[in-house]
Amino acid sequence: MNKADRFFTQKNCDRCGESLEGGRIMSMFNQDCLCRDCKEKETKEPDYDQAVKADREEIKKGNYNFKGIKG
Repeated sequence: MNKADRFFTQKNCDRCGESLEGGRIMSMFNQDCLCRDCKEKETKEPDYDQAVKADREEIKKGNYNFKGIKG
């Protein structure tokens, strides 16, 4: 099973290992499943805006499974 397939069933953040009970979101850079704290840290990365733009462009093309700019 790949990361995208286990997104809703995994129990811990792929970055820090903390529980995902408080919420989860997929990284914009790859297919890591992140806790809220790690997502907040990710938004401060210098190439975050580039990752968001690339994701939106892929969605416009119909690709809803984009692996991210670092995927």
